Amino acid sequence: MKTSITKLYSREIDRLTSEIEQYQNEASLWIVTENISNCAGNLCLHLIGNLNHFIGRHMGNTDYVRQREAEFNTKDVPKATLLAEITNVKEIVITALTNFSEEKLQEKYPIEKDGEIPSYELMLLHLLWHLSYHTGQINYHRRLLGN
Repeated sequence: MKTSITKLYSREIDRLTSEIEQYQNEASLWIVTENISNCAGNLCLHLIGNLNHFIGRHMGNTDYVRQREAEFNTKDVPKATLLAEITNVKEIVITALTNFSEEKLQEKYPIEKDGEIPSYELMLLHLLWHLSYHTGQINYHRRLLGN
């Protein structure tokens, strides 16, 4: 299971990279319209923070301190910076997953989610879905803007 999860995270983080790379106009990353409340740039920052916090810190033992509000309030981060942060978080995630034991996947994750304490395996699947969902929103945002 661990090998499959690791491959899926690598694939989905690469998709996030590809979506951000495809923005021709860097300013488009930060456009919010009347029907879209979160722009691609903020969704990207949110995913970076989410992965750093839930996998990097709680599985990879990094010292990351999440600033969730900043993920949605920060604007105009250069595209190159976003891409560098995605590359960094991918390395953190893959390292954490590679070093995590298969047996530990069934143990309780240290944070409550939706009123219960999930297993590491369930939390990883939830986080993978979250990554894929927001990457899809970024794809839609990019195409909606005609980029």
